[in-house]
Amino acid sequence: MSARINIGRFAPSPTGPLHFGSLASALASYLQAHQCNGQWLVRMEDLDPPREVSGASDQILQQLDNHGLHWDGSVLYQSTRLESYREALESLTDLGLVYHCQCNRQRITTLGGIYDGHCRDLQLGKTDSAARLIIDDNNAAISFVDQIIGDYQQQLSIDVGDFVLQRRDQLFSYQLAVVVDDQFQSVSHVMRGADLLDSTPRQIYLQQSLGYRQPEYAHLPLALNSEGQKLSKQNHAASLLAGRESYNLWQALTWLRQEPPQELQYHSVDEILVWAVSHWDSRRLVNQPENTTAPLGY
Repeated sequence: MSARINIGRFAPSPTGPLHFGSLASALASYLQAHQCNGQWLVRMEDLDPPREVSGASDQILQQLDNHGLHWDGSVLYQSTRLESYREALESLTDLGLVYHCQCNRQRITTLGGIYDGHCRDLQLGKTDSAARLIIDDNNAAISFVDQIIGDYQQQLSIDVGDFVLQRRDQLFSYQLAVVVDDQFQSVSHVMRGADLLDSTPRQIYLQQSLGYRQPEYAHLPLALNSEGQKLSKQNHAASLLAGRESYNLWQALTWLRQEPPQELQYHSVDEILVWAVSHWDSRRLVNQPENTTAPLGY
């Protein structure tokens, strides 16, 4: 049996340009894949039109290209994959694992975000309802070994409850789409921000329910702003400035605790990436703070 090829991916949402935190995440996943002579894919998570910014997809791709982070194959746009998500949802429905729910956001908030199965036995129709996945209490304990964080577990029935696969507005959920696309693209290694750590058990549960492969996971520390907030478009994180690509990469390597030499920041992006691939060591991130302030200027 041939060894499984390392396939990693970077999957931004087109809600704005890349900021320092997203660059660090992209760079880490790129280095992890290339150090193993694997493939690095880019997937655009454009499933939520109300949140998307016009032109952001092209801007993100241009920023990646300017930083030398060239992807393998074609970019996968989730907006072109709706039929695949629909088929996966139908498969889960056929297995008796899906029901429809008309609880509003206010009620979910009063439950602390953990759904109580209120609509599970009501046999509601699809109109103006969300599709939820039934969590089997006997199989709800999900655990995995994260390559950076270590052992992680979650009791889905207690910590999450039956979760949404398709929203009331008929948009497919992130959880369903990411699982279907990781399987479709044969993704073997997922390296992403620690803000998605608590989503991973739900994704593993979906993988098990659909009979999919389970990738290996590694969750990176989050880059914070000076106020201790995660760098994000919602928190008005600054876009990466054009013309500073070498410096941006060097700063990201430093933040990722790879200890690049000072003089490397003055080299070309290609030279920096050659050094970074050969020296990449994700173990430097083990036992480090889960959240770290980004460098000044970001």
